[in-house]
Amino acid sequence: MSIRLLLAAVCCLIVMSTAQAVEYTRVNTAASQISFTYNQMGSRMYGTFGKFDATLDFDTANLGNARTTLHIDLTSIDAGSEDANTELVKPAWFDTQKFPTAVFESTGFSRVDENHYLVAGRLTLKGITHEVQVPVHLKPDNSIGIFDGELVLKRDAFGLGAGEWADTVVSNDIAIRFKVVAPAQ
Repeated sequence: MSIRLLLAAVCCLIVMSTAQAVEYTRVNTAASQISFTYNQMGSRMYGTFGKFDATLDFDTANLGNARTTLHIDLTSIDAGSEDANTELVKPAWFDTQKFPTAVFESTGFSRVDENHYLVAGRLTLKGITHEVQVPVHLKPDNSIGIFDGELVLKRDAFGLGAGEWADTVVSNDIAIRFKVVAPAQ
């Protein structure tokens, strides 16, 4: 009798762990967003990127095969004013004539706790690639996964803000925040 009870409990655990595994393979870019904050002359500034494409293959039960890519259209920047938007596409900043897109490509996912992950990857901006680690919080909401994350970018590591902008008028730390919305599969 106790062996049957033990087998039933094991079967229940297997079914429950399988039922909790969730896959996310599509990104709803219309509901997702990428924003950034920085300091300029002591004031906190905010901006967004309006156009980007993302791919996602994320299974909570199989992190070994998880991957994501993000392509950001740098010409879609909105830094709060036309003057700033015009300046940021110039060669001293993003140089969008030569480098219109920033790319993040994951190289691995690891679980921190139940809904927190660390995504390792390569960020390419202005033709320069660096390895980065991005903490991500998955908020499951019914049949939708909301992936929130933030990366602090060192702008001088990517050659952003050259020439007259190389001083401390604009902070070297740029906080990139994202919210990626993906329906569960």
